[in-house]
Formats: sequence, C-alpha cells, structure tokens
Amino acid sequence: MSNDSSNTNGKSRGIYLLPNLFTTAGLFSGFYAIVASMNDRFIEAAVAIFIAMVFDGLDGRVARMTNTESDFGAEFDSMADIVSFGMAPALVMYNYALADLGKIGWLAAFIFVAGGALRLARFNTNLGSSDKNFFQGLAIPSAAAIVAGLVWVGAEYGVEGSDMGGFAAVITICAGLLMVTNFRYHSFKDVDWKGKVSFLVILVIVLVFVIVATQPSLVLFSIFFLYALSGPVLTIKNVKKLKLGHVVGDDDEDDADFNDNKETKKEAEKSEKED
Repeated sequence: MSNDSSNTNGKSRGIYLLPNLFTTAGLFSGFYAIVASMNDRFIEAAVAIFIAMVFDGLDGRVARMTNTESDFGAEFDSMADIVSFGMAPALVMYNYALADLGKIGWLAAFIFVAGGALRLARFNTNLGSSDKNFFQGLAIPSAAAIVAGLVWVGAEYGVEGSDMGGFAAVITICAGLLMVTNFRYHSFKDVDWKGKVSFLVILVIVLVFVIVATQPSLVLFSIFFLYALSGPVLTIKNVKKLKLGHVVGDDDEDDADFNDNKETKKEAEKSEKED
C-alpha cells in the first residue's frame, strides 16, 4: 500500500509551518481586536482587523509559492476567518455603537456573523466550480473592512458610538446581507502580479500609498464601501433582466456566472453534436 501523503485534490494531508504561521497571526489579530474593543481601544481594534486582512492575503499566496498547500491549512484558514472577519468586526462594532440599541444592536451584529459564516461555507463548497475572476457575494474580509473601517473613522474623528448607532446598525446589516447575495464582485485574481509594468504604473502605486497614508481610516473605508457598491452595479449592468436568482438563492450552478446567454450556448452546442 502506498504511503502517499497527498489526496485526490492535490493538497497534502500534512501540516506546514510557514503558511499556518501567517494564518495564526491573522487569528491573533482578530482576537486582539475583540479584546481591545472591550477596553474601549477602538482604533487599535479596527487597525488589528486590517492587519488580519494582510496576513489572510499572505498565507494562501505563501502556500502556493512554496508548494505547501494542505487540507489542514485550508480548514484552519476558514476557521480563522470566521473569528477575524466575522466575530471580531461584529463585536468591535457592537462594543462601539450597537450596545445602546438593545436587541436591535446584537441582532445586527449576529446578522453579520451569520452572513460571514454562510459566505465562507458557500465559498468552500463552490471552490473549483465557480468563476475565479469574480466572487459570488461580498467576500468576508471586505465586509469586515467596511465595519471595522466605520469604527476606525468614528473613533478617529471623535464621534461617539451612541450618536451613530442607527447608521452603524444599517451598515452592519447590509454588509452581512451582501455576503450571502449573488452579486458579482471582481476578485482581481486575473491580475498578473509577476508581469512587467510601465514606470507610470509604479508612479500610480506610490501615489495610492501617499493618499492612503494621509487619512488611512477615511480612505480605506471609502475604498471598501465603493467596492461593496460595485457588486450590485456590476450585476445589474451585466444582465438583461434582473431576476431573484441574480440577487439571492442558488437556483442552479450558473448563479455565479450571471450570463443569460450561457444556457442558450449550451443548447446550441448540444444540437450541433447531435447533428
């Protein structure tokens, strides 16, 4: 009997140190955000969630670059994500602005957590079958950035959380619901990070860093807020007639593709083969 340590999907059953260190660092950042918010250190809490996003972006790339992908790493990453980008943003927002709203406050936070858990579950089950260039629903790190960004902006500019409770609840609920919609969001996975670029591109990147550095809380919140709005806009723009299946639900495997002509093309190809 073979002692092959890999399974049918090409991922190893072993546990690799390097990518899981990044995942653990992201998990720690999310946990720290919760603890910091409990001590009314909301700017630190919000920044910790953004730091968790950096680690979350690195662990998968490091695993692919070093050929250390594993089933354990994938499962660990999902569990870390629900803490860092599900529980942490919801509790940070609850401690900052939602606590005074009573039941509405904790229900808004729970909707966000539930939306994040459902988003991760759907992403994991659809892995390998969906369009890699687009996300189906708002990705949980982006939703976390909106919630954490709002807390960061409010705390940075001295706004009392109780003064923006209603607005914070609406943003938190909308971010949670956007995660379980079928709206298309560009994944930017088609960007060639290894390719050559012109000097102008490097100049633009430098300018972006300068702009972010001037007012990081406001700029980052604005970027992710506009990205969240891009999903409904992109979806409506690319369908002839908006249907319920384009917004929510899983009527068929083509929900994430939003291509009204796809079924027609399949039927045409089938008839050609029969002829």
